Amino acid sequence: MTRPISDPRSAHQKIAATLRRQITRGDLSPGSQLPSTPALMAEYNVAGTTVQKALQMLKEEQLLIGQPGKGVFVQGGTQQSISPEIYMPPAAPGEPFRWITEAEKRSQRGSVTLLEVAVVSPPFEVRRALDLAETGQALLRKQVLHLDGQPTELTHSFYPLELAEGTAVMEHRKIKGGTPTLLAELGYPPESFTDEVSAEIPTEEEVLALELPKDMPVMVTFRVVRSTDRRPIEVSLMTKAAHRYRMRYSISLQ
Repeated sequence: MTRPISDPRSAHQKIAATLRRQITRGDLSPGSQLPSTPALMAEYNVAGTTVQKALQMLKEEQLLIGQPGKGVFVQGGTQQSISPEIYMPPAAPGEPFRWITEAEKRSQRGSVTLLEVAVVSPPFEVRRALDLAETGQALLRKQVLHLDGQPTELTHSFYPLELAEGTAVMEHRKIKGGTPTLLAELGYPPESFTDEVSAEIPTEEEVLALELPKDMPVMVTFRVVRSTDRRPIEVSLMTKAAHRYRMRYSISLQ
């Protein structure tokens, strides 16, 4: 027998979810005006306070903006697609980190804030990916990536100590061209990577770093980068706001 299922969310959360999807998928374009509160009340058969709660959620997510005397308009747009493979190759000599150059190609401004560089006992799945003992340590580089001044991604990247020791990877400063460029110069060019992407409830650290609105899930990518002989040279946990971005993978089957 089929188990009866109902949506446990409140009415305003359901309305916000419907409008959010219309915005992120392009059905409601930036600058377009939403129907009036009475019209939304009739469409969803709810009270005016319920409609206002739904609209407030989307305003906090920077998807809607109210203009006094005029109405509510779409401020945000469709989710931005990010293609992971374009960030993997080392930067050309003298070029900055690919996050910055790729942003420029889209007429955006990319920047990086380095938060922490430390030798740590990494999480279980990182130890396993780096083939470390239970008490093994790795180098952590934690940073926030920005697009047009908006925090986009919180990244925890871990490196084997035998590769990092005595190099600029250990120093608390940005690396010209990023760590892929430095690792390539050290004889460990990135040759392949594996991504596992999941939707999760954000931690407090992620909410603060990414300036997330209330009740917004995040997209977490667990990436293992390998070099020659499939040696793991970097393992990263990369967290993005789920309502702003989507991952794009292009895979040839030939």
